[in-house]
Amino acid sequence: MKWYEDYNTFFEAFVKYGTQADETHFLFNDESSDKGHFIGYIPNTDKPYWAGYCDIEEGKEYKTAEELFSAKIFNGKSIKDAWDSIIICEFGAVPVEDFPYKL
Repeated sequence: MKWYEDYNTFFEAFVKYGTQADETHFLFNDESSDKGHFIGYIPNTDKPYWAGYCDIEEGKEYKTAEELFSAKIFNGKSIKDAWDSIIICEFGAVPVEDFPYKL
């Protein structure tokens, strides 16, 4: 299993890498490849974890990564609950296979 296929490892990397995880792109496996969902992290704000803007009207912001990953904002699904149907495409705007992952 690759690091970005395991929920706990991916979550830990998302938190650890902070701004490097900004512009992370994923799909649900029942969506076409031209569809996309984006999440990220912007420091020095009250709610640094964000989702959307291009796919969620007005976007969403959260204080913690746990809040972001548990929010049921993707057609009533959360990242955590729907993990088995998520395909990570990019981590921090870098193709996930090319990201220099180390925890």
